[in-house]
Amino acid sequence: MERLLLKKRLLEMCRELKVENEKNLLLAMEDAQQSANDYGQPRDRYDSYRAQLLRKRDMLGQQLEKVQNEIAVLDRIDLKRACTEAGFGSVVITDQQKVFISIGIGKICLEGEGDFYAISSGVPFAEAAKNKRKGDFIVFNGKKTEVLDVF
Repeated sequence: MERLLLKKRLLEMCRELKVENEKNLLLAMEDAQQSANDYGQPRDRYDSYRAQLLRKRDMLGQQLEKVQNEIAVLDRIDLKRACTEAGFGSVVITDQQKVFISIGIGKICLEGEGDFYAISSGVPFAEAAKNKRKGDFIVFNGKKTEVLDVF
């Protein structure tokens, strides 16, 4: 049960980071739109300030869509299922690192548990670890790493 609680804490941490990112993007989009509205219509045909602000808003909108898709991916992880093989939604502990295969966030520090790395299931290490079980070996970048635990 303790392992599933650890996975739940990792998932909650990832989700919190992405939700915070989502809030910041929404505020930045709102600010860009408000600035464009306050500026008004272009003064002449060479005045592109308003267009720049609207392009910035649109760019932020694309980033927001990506973050929302990542949150949806996190929501697909089943916390009730203990994984026996490395794959999407699993925590893989090797003799060199601890990895949470979910979305690409990077290093996550959990108090009392050490550092974990949240990685996407499409990165080379996750591909190399796919379907590996406790006791198996992962060969990645010419190095052999033992899988100590998968859950």
